Amino acid sequence: MTESDDLLDALMPVIEALQTLKIRHYVGGSIASSFHGATRSTMDVDLVAELDEARVSEFFGCFGDEFYLSEPAIREAVKRQSCFNLIHLPSSFKVDIFVSRQRAFDVESMNRSTLERLGDRKSIEVRIATAEDTIISKLEWFGLTNETSERQWDDVSRLIKLLSTQADVSYLHRAAESVGVTDLLQRLLKESGS
Repeated sequence: MTESDDLLDALMPVIEALQTLKIRHYVGGSIASSFHGATRSTMDVDLVAELDEARVSEFFGCFGDEFYLSEPAIREAVKRQSCFNLIHLPSSFKVDIFVSRQRAFDVESMNRSTLERLGDRKSIEVRIATAEDTIISKLEWFGLTNETSERQWDDVSRLIKLLSTQADVSYLHRAAESVGVTDLLQRLLKESGS
């Protein structure tokens, strides 16, 4: 079994639960940046979901013995609009679910996400963050970690170079300003020669 198969085995039941409950969601993080060409190995999947308190019990009830998850942790994450995780026990893959904070950027990135196919031999259709939204999210995370995450900076540097002239620079500036990472975006664009 390949890493891709393990990832999909972990991701599919979570996507199915979100779809069944009609909870809007998309894949972000390193899986999104890999999808857009900045590939790297990972043992987790980041999802952004518009999960609310009323749906927590139903969501929790969608999973059996193949996953480790905690209903109190999910409730706390929904209350704080933070994140919780599910661990797929057979593969040890982790699915991190970031509860949407419903800021203008969060709503817009959800709306801008596109339905794509992940995987080759085994595959799933899922919404994926655009390259620009992935860059902004990773810049925000980079800023929140006191600019110490070299992996995040490497991801955004590769993404902006891959986008080249196709990057929606005006959107990047607007989104960066809305989440407070204008300085990091300017640094990224300068370093990449964009």
